[in-house]
Amino acid sequence: MDLKLKIYFVDEEGEKFMGAGVLWLLEGIRRHGSIRKAAKEMNLSYAKAHMMMRRLEESLGRQVLSRRKGGEAREGAVLTEYGEGFVETYLTFENEIKHFSKGSFAKFVARMDERFPE
Repeated sequence: MDLKLKIYFVDEEGEKFMGAGVLWLLEGIRRHGSIRKAAKEMNLSYAKAHMMMRRLEESLGRQVLSRRKGGEAREGAVLTEYGEGFVETYLTFENEIKHFSKGSFAKFVARMDERFPE
């Protein structure tokens, strides 16, 4: 038996706006400097990826991406300073949650084994 977690953030209406998919998209944008290229890497449509980023920014109330427009040769996106900080802080938070959960799960298993030995 093992524990698997899905961590995501929801807005005031309970709608998911941040989770693994958004994180992967942000990391792809960081790597490629482009929403389009990051979306392609994930087999997402550009429209879906753009909507995910818009929803993230609206929910956070902060700009996560700096977008460049002006034709395919000049278009692109990079994470803002806030966006970079958000990704790093989210990764730290996720690791802390997983670490805590692993210890808590081990205690659960030990308690069950103690209460109900084979």
